[in-house]
Amino acid sequence: MSLNPNERIKIIVSIKKHVLKHHINVAGVSYDAWGKVVDERTPTLLTADISGFESGVQQLLSKLGSSHTVFYHGSGNEVLPQHSINATLRGVKMGDDERWMFLDVFDEGPAHVAGIKPGDLLIAVDGVSYAPPSMPPFRTGQTYALTVSTSRCNNTRDLRIQVPARKGTKARPPIVEPKSLVHTMLPGNVGLLKIPYFPGAFGLRFAKTLDAAIKDLKDQGCDRLIIDLRGNIGGSLGFARLASYMSPGRIPIGHSLTPRRLRTGYHLGVLPRVPMPGSRASLLFTLGRFAFRDKSVVLLTQGLGKQPFHNKIALLVNECTNSAAEMVASFAAENRLATVIGNKTGGHVLGAVNLKVGGGYWLRLPIFGWYTSRGESLEGKGVMPDLVVDVDPVLLNAGLDQQMEKAIEVLTTAAQVASAAAPFPKESDRYTSPSP
Repeated sequence: MSLNPNERIKIIVSIKKHVLKHHINVAGVSYDAWGKVVDERTPTLLTADISGFESGVQQLLSKLGSSHTVFYHGSGNEVLPQHSINATLRGVKMGDDERWMFLDVFDEGPAHVAGIKPGDLLIAVDGVSYAPPSMPPFRTGQTYALTVSTSRCNNTRDLRIQVPARKGTKARPPIVEPKSLVHTMLPGNVGLLKIPYFPGAFGLRFAKTLDAAIKDLKDQGCDRLIIDLRGNIGGSLGFARLASYMSPGRIPIGHSLTPRRLRTGYHLGVLPRVPMPGSRASLLFTLGRFAFRDKSVVLLTQGLGKQPFHNKIALLVNECTNSAAEMVASFAAENRLATVIGNKTGGHVLGAVNLKVGGGYWLRLPIFGWYTSRGESLEGKGVMPDLVVDVDPVLLNAGLDQQMEKAIEVLTTAAQVASAAAPFPKESDRYTSPSP
């Protein structure tokens, strides 16, 4: 693939135009200063090879200081491990060396199928060693030879991982979607939901999957619930269905802000209150309602009624918990609907769209901000757990998940004191935030 200078100029101009028109400037970046940097680096981008052009454009976008800002080709660029092999990586110190450790391995994903376990160390990809901060390259539609070892740096083994081919679309970049939900019963009437992804443009398909899982858990006697959002890559509106299962009534999850609202100011009490649509008909009605008006809204839960696991929910997060999953975690923490356990989340909480910029390339750009029901932005901050619990690489590799063990311990105690829990928040109690 090649691009002549004129094609590159058109791509750069298109990117600048979209940024100035649509970008949500949560970080308060000076667009004039950013535009000057773009102009200064354009001559270099016109003569660079394709890899240098792509990485150079991405470096310019990173100066906007916002998450969900990606430049990619529809046929697939190098993508993060969680978007390609369905596993997250953490840099760890092993003796005098730094290594990448597999932290979250999603069920039925390429890494899981290849036999990789949480706590395994990555030694090399296609014979090339990778150590932090150098992230190993993965592209969709490729097969890779990986050398991995246990966390004790012994028992090295060679594996082959085949990454399915994926193309970028208007809906999403070229990623391998992980299985959205896995559920199971643990001893002691504890239900477990592992959710790496919220798929679908509006979350209706995920909502049906979640409903079926919750029903199955309740049929098996579930009266306590662990929600595992570690490594969750985000997704769409399906997160609101999960939040709705945490509280019986209809209360605010948080609110979105468009660039115009952010610039001109707003009062939380006057923003429209909208529950997540529960059907295709209600979805169409909601879309029609906001087709010609500012889309800054307060998102409400659906009011699903009392659940047997209320006041007995543990929610697991880590540094690889992103986007929509962080919205759920902040909602649960603010309203004291679950005990949040693990490590602070990534702080990547903006709503984005994908825009064509020419030459087969797309720009993923954040176009609205997300704020909690108290008016706080999570972008760049993340969600701090109620209980900070880390995992030991050696124990994790041996099958002992300390964060999961803490969740089970918390729920054992919670079951004994549930009757003394604070009452659920009411919608009328949640509109006292001052204007930003």
